[in-house]
Amino acid sequence: MKNMALRVNGTKRILGGLVLAAALRLACHQATAGEAPVPLGSAATFAVLAGAAVTSTGGTTVYGDLGAGPGTAVDGFPPGTVSGTVHAGDLVATQAEADLTTAYNAAAGRTLAFITVAGNIGGQTLVPGLYKSMSSLAISSGDLTLDAQGDANAVFIFQMASTLTTTAGRQVILSGGARAANVYWQVGSSATLGTATIFKGTIMAQISITLQTGATLHGRALARIGAVTLDANAITLPSLPEPPRFGPIYRASNGSVTLVITNTPGLALTLQTSANLTSWTTLATPTPAVSPDTFTDTTTATEPQRFYRAFYP
Repeated sequence: MKNMALRVNGTKRILGGLVLAAALRLACHQATAGEAPVPLGSAATFAVLAGAAVTSTGGTTVYGDLGAGPGTAVDGFPPGTVSGTVHAGDLVATQAEADLTTAYNAAAGRTLAFITVAGNIGGQTLVPGLYKSMSSLAISSGDLTLDAQGDANAVFIFQMASTLTTTAGRQVILSGGARAANVYWQVGSSATLGTATIFKGTIMAQISITLQTGATLHGRALARIGAVTLDANAITLPSLPEPPRFGPIYRASNGSVTLVITNTPGLALTLQTSANLTSWTTLATPTPAVSPDTFTDTTTATEPQRFYRAFYP
């Protein structure tokens, strides 16, 4: 379950007594409601991190930092490109590997209310929680859907004693507000993403990680001991969405109200209004292309008081 908290950001008195209040609803994840995120420390800035070496063939693109430590071999860049910083055996990579070990052990040590899984989990739809396999996991007979059930803070953790594999073209699909930043794969040995796989989440492997030709990862490829091997892949560091926040509120002479909303572009918002902070009506469901974005409410001409709130569905 999730606990939804209402926070009033501010009020503004306009035009002789009209009070407008901007309210923001945020999901607050309780310790008893589900798994907490795995703290990655300095490894969080790395899209690719290996203990031994990082090697790439073809036009791999890495959006985030890339590093190896204590190994120093980083090959294939160029022609591959890295948007962040490359750390080859330096102190930054060494510290990130130490933090990865801490994160790996923290993920492996989760035990509360785990759900047992094994073998192929393709074709399933899973809700937030801790999933544990005493052997390997595969996504092979269909795509895997992770459904956050409307909770953008929902966490998925997968523990497996040995390998993680996907077959060609398989996908991890996020629905119900699920975020790649909140999906963790703790792999007891090595992970292999098949050709053209589309994968989501942070992979923390004890040994090595291989992305076959054209596989894409919205997450992190973090290998403790061995290498990360790439082949014309795209790896994008995940990020949590910017919570919607209200800026200035303006009322025009015709009675309409303009709201300025800071948001995460590309994510749908639900914008609601109320006269009493008790009964709420959905005003609009915009998907802003920019942040901050503006929205004009033209239904307020006869309203002496109105409150607003915005949230990601």
